[in-house]
Amino acid sequence: MSPELTGFLMVLGAGLSTGVGSAFVFSPRLIKMASRQFLAGSLGFSAGVMMYVSFVEILVKSKDAFIEDGTSEGNATLYSTLCFFSGILFMGLLDLAVHKLEGHASAGKPEEYTTRGSSYGHEQGHESEADIVSGCVHASNDAVDEWQRKAQNEISESEGKLVRRVGGGGDSKKFEPLSEAREALEIEKGKAQSSTVAVINKALESTMGDKKLIHMGLATALSIAIHNFPEGLATYVGAVLDPAVGATMAIAIAIHNIPEGLCVSIPIYYATGNRTKAFMWGLLSGITEPIGAFAGWAILMSSMSQVAYGVLFGMVAGMMVRISVKELMPTAYRYDPSDSVVTNSFVAGMVIMALSLVLFVVV
Repeated sequence: MSPELTGFLMVLGAGLSTGVGSAFVFSPRLIKMASRQFLAGSLGFSAGVMMYVSFVEILVKSKDAFIEDGTSEGNATLYSTLCFFSGILFMGLLDLAVHKLEGHASAGKPEEYTTRGSSYGHEQGHESEADIVSGCVHASNDAVDEWQRKAQNEISESEGKLVRRVGGGGDSKKFEPLSEAREALEIEKGKAQSSTVAVINKALESTMGDKKLIHMGLATALSIAIHNFPEGLATYVGAVLDPAVGATMAIAIAIHNIPEGLCVSIPIYYATGNRTKAFMWGLLSGITEPIGAFAGWAILMSSMSQVAYGVLFGMVAGMMVRISVKELMPTAYRYDPSDSVVTNSFVAGMVIMALSLVLFVVV
């Protein structure tokens, strides 16, 4: 199997791993497993792998590529360094684009919808749009705690802990499950009978919420896709550079793609009640990683010179470092402010990456 095909398959597997995380919505018990420590550890481990391989392997390969093209060692060091910081700058520009998208997505939101203390969605036990479209980097601790609480409610209900006595005559053996949805429906029926105006207002708010969900969901999907694109490119380049590097990077990216898919799908599920829709949103969030791999293939195929490899390797190293420093580590520490798992996970990621590189050379 060619290195190019191997790299593409690795990227495809890493990208589709968002579907593993988004599949958590089909089981409340799996949602309960998505604790702050789980999210923090996953992000810290991935950051360790990406940081180590960027400095120890990819940046060095960038310099070597320039030297093989006939460049002096001093100039090769200069060029690889410039490419490294160009990659960081490139990711900064992508971040600006994402912020623009997020700004446009939230612009024009009706004031009554954003400030109303008890909107239709919240009365139904659902999330607001701001929570719906949050990825792991944007999800708050409160949001994670809320997912845990709702998952526990689902588990309790499925086990028949929420019951009420039915029938009469003191028969204590007749019980039936009492769901939160049924209680909410009965409340809404009572409100509808007492106030026609309230029913109309709720219908209008529901329609408005659906439209905002679609609009903001599309904007968020695009912003996530923008961040996943360079990860696909980096994994592909790493695989072409060295199969061991590509495999370890693919695993690291897959590990942090799992909580990413989870963090996209769970809020959507609790906002819409639709598990399939939530799963598909989470799965699609990783679709641009194979596109990034294709872009890497196109660049390398169009120019097979060592200069092209040197530029691409240097930029990829910079992009990976910025993703780790700007997104993964700050988010990991936000989920784990006491640092019970982040530092250890980060070091573990570096150790695993180092072992894979050493074993590949020794064996």
